[in-house]
Amino acid sequence: MQRYPVRATHRARLEPAELERLLAEAFGASRRDGESAVAEFGAIDRLAARGEKKELIVDVTMRPKVSDDVARDTIGRYNRFLESATGFNAKERARRMRKSAGDGG
Repeated sequence: MQRYPVRATHRARLEPAELERLLAEAFGASRRDGESAVAEFGAIDRLAARGEKKELIVDVTMRPKVSDDVARDTIGRYNRFLESATGFNAKERARRMRKSAGDGG
């Protein structure tokens, strides 16, 4: 399970219906499972996303044996989903995660 900080301007996107819409945009289809939005695609066996306060919580189960093309496509779509949900691009997310790890968080 991974936690991602969310920009204040993007926190409304943490609602289950909005996460479901963002997953559908990124992966073609999604569904609701309680408070989580769930999707499957390519190298992702199951992706469950939910909002908690100021964070996006994502639980991903991967399929280990997929082609390189499928893996690349899946990674690109996953990064686009995270950017649209959190408001931070991959570099910004990595920087924030390194900083929070360095702060003991």
